[in-house]
Amino acid sequence: MGLKDTFQEVAASKPLFLTIYTTVIVGILVSSFYVFSAAYSAKDSSPTSTSWLSSPPSLSKADFQHLSNYSPVSMHAVTPPSSEPVKPIWEVPPRNTKMPPSKTFRLTKELVLQRAKDNVIIVTFGNFAFMDFILTWVKHLTDLGVSNLLVGAMDTKLLEALYWRGVPVFDMESHMSTIDVGWGSPTFHKMGREKVILIDAILPFGVELLMCDTDMAWLKNPLPYLARYPEADVLTSSDLVVPTVVDDSLDIWQQVPAAYNIGIFHWRPTESAKKLAREWKEMLLADDKIWDQNGFNDIVRKQLGPSVDEDSGLVYAFDGNLKLGILPASIFCSGHTYFVQAMYEQLRLKPYAVHTTFQYAGTDGKRHRLREGMVFYDPPEYYDVPGKYFSGGFLSFKPSIPKSLLFDGQHNIESHFTLINYQLKQIRTAFAIASVLNRTLVLPPLWCRIDRLWFAHPGVLEGSLTRQPFICPLDHVFEIQMMLKELPEEEFGPRINIREYSFLDNPAMPKQVKDSWLNVQSCQVGSKDCQVSNSTNSKGVLRLPRHSNEETLKMVFSNFKDIKVIQFSSMQDAFSGFMEQAREDRFRNRMKRYVGIWCCTDHNPGHIYYDMFWDEKPNWKPLPPQSAADDHPPW
Repeated sequence: MGLKDTFQEVAASKPLFLTIYTTVIVGILVSSFYVFSAAYSAKDSSPTSTSWLSSPPSLSKADFQHLSNYSPVSMHAVTPPSSEPVKPIWEVPPRNTKMPPSKTFRLTKELVLQRAKDNVIIVTFGNFAFMDFILTWVKHLTDLGVSNLLVGAMDTKLLEALYWRGVPVFDMESHMSTIDVGWGSPTFHKMGREKVILIDAILPFGVELLMCDTDMAWLKNPLPYLARYPEADVLTSSDLVVPTVVDDSLDIWQQVPAAYNIGIFHWRPTESAKKLAREWKEMLLADDKIWDQNGFNDIVRKQLGPSVDEDSGLVYAFDGNLKLGILPASIFCSGHTYFVQAMYEQLRLKPYAVHTTFQYAGTDGKRHRLREGMVFYDPPEYYDVPGKYFSGGFLSFKPSIPKSLLFDGQHNIESHFTLINYQLKQIRTAFAIASVLNRTLVLPPLWCRIDRLWFAHPGVLEGSLTRQPFICPLDHVFEIQMMLKELPEEEFGPRINIREYSFLDNPAMPKQVKDSWLNVQSCQVGSKDCQVSNSTNSKGVLRLPRHSNEETLKMVFSNFKDIKVIQFSSMQDAFSGFMEQAREDRFRNRMKRYVGIWCCTDHNPGHIYYDMFWDEKPNWKPLPPQSAADDHPPW
């Protein structure tokens, strides 16, 4: 039946049926229009680059099904569709276009509602010093199929950089410095105040807000989890290091004496939550000496209890009306529960997030930990291209550690330092050979027998799931900031670039690097086929006599400058020294500054300095400084 016949039939019927038929026909036409418009738009907006910096994410079938099944319960209406199409993340602006006017980047309700999905917006913020962290943060979310996010720029340089990368950004009008401000500095505290000001500004827009620090990474879409607790006004992460639950339910609030950590927390736009944000902001603005996280804990814990009900895990807090939930530390991980304990792994759970807390090397340490965990996104040149990140290829080695050093005897300070010192000697040799060959050193995994903290402890925290021994983060022993610092070459010799122990296993490692590999086998002088040679044997292995000096190494490896990765079977006794004493002295100056402290005994002071040249000091023992005069690094 054609449309003409249909209308003639309807015209001959009663007015009521005329109205019904007309409505149906119009609906069909409108729906068809939107379907064809959507199809055309999708075709027209296809990405022109395969780079993750400019391409929208693609969802697998499993991701699509997972997201399709997600229907969060919200106390507020779903965000109405904006008249303006939402630009896909990573879709870069057209070439030869100008930066939009500054008013375009103001934080407005319209902007937030445009980016929100299911009435939820995910927000982080920072300055240009954290550009790579922010790109990593965004990349993880888009890889998970999550696009309802915004980034607050605290300086114009970051604002412009993110805009040209296709990242949704707004101007916080903070006029912040573009450099790393350092934890605990006055500028750091200013950033904390910006966070609460931001929360207080966004909640009145009527959206749920998942606020995050930039030094964390999302490993699993958190939105379905947060939607499981629709009654919660605030859901916060914590610094808890002891599991209170063994599944993925909220931590038991009565068993969380640790600080609530504001690096990851979710706010609903309820009156109680808005009241909390307002009073927290007023507290911080009234006293610039209060750390934002301490202020949050103080105000939230003004009243704590009773439980909201028997099952949810929520607790009444703050003013007695706010419903608070504590995200499980096993899967909303701190730097301790993820990198030290691997709590999620022991409980057979999949983590949602990792936040780089509980570490000892500032921003460089945070970045290195994420790299060790293979959850940091570096540019391609980090893996191969010569230049800032790369020098002459890579050098790695297989560490040799006797089983007795790992497991025999008690896990205490003495056995820990014996284990670490054994590894330090091999790493020191590897640094020397890397310096001679002008190669970037891929560090080995570092094994520890006891934990490191800021206070006296018995080796591991009671109740934690820390295994002994365990692979400890590099910042437990090494001064990563010093390893990456540009030191004067005339005093410390040439810089030696480093990579994390998981570097060669990273999926981002290009094939041309993996396929360019030379195995070097240490051998004893006088043994069969053990002679100085710059050619490999029939198995493609280069045999190198132990105790080779700088001149020998340069001669042997002169034929392998184009090889990307040289891997030694062992570093024990592999190098006998530099040809010039001045070069040796500069190298030693550098090495002495690479190691840090272990902390802590109950002595005052309680820290003990690591010593890269411990083996040259007869009767060296791991003892804390016995006086103020002794309290200095071993140089």
